[in-house]
Amino acid sequence: MRVRFAPSPTGALHIGGARTALYNWLLARGHDGTLVLRIEDTDRERSTAENVQQIIDALEWLNLTWDEGPIFQSERAPRHGEALAELLDTAHAYHSSATKDDVLAYKERHGADRGFRGEPEAGGAVRLRVPDEGETVVEDIIFGRTSFPNASMDDPVIARADGSPVYNFAVAVDDLDAGITHVVRGVDHLSNTPKQLLVFDALGGEAPRYAHLPLLHGPDGRKLSKRHGAASVQELREAGYLPEAVDNYIALLGAGFAADEEHFSLDELARRFRLERVSKNPAVFDERKLRHINGRWLRELGLDELTARLEAYTGRRGLGGAVAIASEKIQTLAEFWPLVGFLFDGPTDDPAAFERVIGRDGGVELLSATREALASAEPFNEETVERALRGVVESRGAKPGQVFQPVRVAIAGTTVSPGIFESVALLGREQTLARIDRALERASTKAH
Repeated sequence: MRVRFAPSPTGALHIGGARTALYNWLLARGHDGTLVLRIEDTDRERSTAENVQQIIDALEWLNLTWDEGPIFQSERAPRHGEALAELLDTAHAYHSSATKDDVLAYKERHGADRGFRGEPEAGGAVRLRVPDEGETVVEDIIFGRTSFPNASMDDPVIARADGSPVYNFAVAVDDLDAGITHVVRGVDHLSNTPKQLLVFDALGGEAPRYAHLPLLHGPDGRKLSKRHGAASVQELREAGYLPEAVDNYIALLGAGFAADEEHFSLDELARRFRLERVSKNPAVFDERKLRHINGRWLRELGLDELTARLEAYTGRRGLGGAVAIASEKIQTLAEFWPLVGFLFDGPTDDPAAFERVIGRDGGVELLSATREALASAEPFNEETVERALRGVVESRGAKPGQVFQPVRVAIAGTTVSPGIFESVALLGREQTLARIDRALERASTKAH
């Protein structure tokens, strides 16, 4: 089996493109096959080196390695020219200066369902001759059989007047030369397939088998786009998702796995993936589901690996202790620093939280009592911190939240943090007491 992933470098690699790349990778790895990476960069105005690098970076981040390439379609222009000359020499193609208006006029004379047929000319674009008899059939692995009557198909343009090939011609030549056996791509390419099959026929080559993947939709049933959240692999990476989780989740989108099967490594997916099981219906990309899967992958990394990932993501070092107390509370890497940043950079300033928790009746008194209890805790660790705080709860007849929350707001500046005992112990006695003192001083200043 030889498959290919052939993105156009006109932008970042979107999630739908990533799924196409992943399905091709799974096929190649699951069948001891070969994955070819081809960059279809013939759109010189929109194709940029930056976009090429973005695509390559995204594939590498997703751990989707390829076996051949990247092959740049633009560098194959001489071969495209040879194939074009062959078709002209064998009369499978001809030059034509016919315009859109000429095509419309032809249809007015012969009927709207009649495909355009031109006469050979000395110059102009190059059109492929379509037989008047029979039909061109796409036997799609996912969508089944689709027939296109040849008489209804226009002779398609396969090269511009300057000799540069159009998409459908270049793609067919490239697939033929690369020996591609299976073409797996989005269903938006299905209408291109009969034109490419005609090129294969004209060149006397064996066409690959085709499988067109249904589009991805958002939870609202509309085509997936930026309005649904992250639209590209880069955005998912920046949002703190793990490549393992992204691979895992997008592999499930329409792949026909049972509803209770959702956690797979790439190797497991490669063993189990079957094109024949892919659904014809659009799959729904739901970022909430991705977050759930990502949280599970986060917790399976182990403390050392998760720490390494978070240090790389945040650009900070020495995070091991914070990772240990926060790992159960985060679902993405991006959620880590807002949760623990106060341990390193000081408390945030949330006046509403301060007023609601410490500025309320009894808040200052309970915080002062807590300070005294923490000042005498020996040794200063999670166990003694918990004992000190619960002692205040008991001695004052308070509810746990009435004691714990003022401490949390004092040290973090807000009402959200990892576990209060773990946070205080990790922050240390000196910093904890200093922050409580500042909070008490602030409350005193406001009172006067």
